Amino acid sequence: QVQLVESGGGLVQAGGSLRLSCAASRSIFSANRMGWYRQAPGKQREQVAIITSGDSTGYADSVKGRFTISRDNAKNTVYLQMNSLKPEDTAVYYCNVHYYSGLHYDYWGQGTQVTVSS
Repeated sequence: QVQLVESGGGLVQAGGSLRLSCAASRSIFSANRMGWYRQAPGKQREQVAIITSGDSTGYADSVKGRFTISRDNAKNTVYLQMNSLKPEDTAVYYCNVHYYSGLHYDYWGQGTQVTVSS
């Protein structure tokens, strides 16, 4: 089992920045993929950004150029730097870690609220 604890959410004005953190209870060095997802009220959960074990990254079109995902293996933490925030970025943001060792294992954090006011 892996526990993930997100932090860094809050209320910010449009154009502002936030940095989300996701601390894992075990090493993320062997994780195949880590990512951030979000879910706005009345909408499905969507992928925001991912980072692989080889540090390749991918972003949703809606956040490209504004959000940056990174990982610190020494701290077992993945980050999401969010700049130029827009009201449509308002959602609960969830951290995900995926391990593969013959079987697939997915773990989720409890979520952190991000609210962007106009």
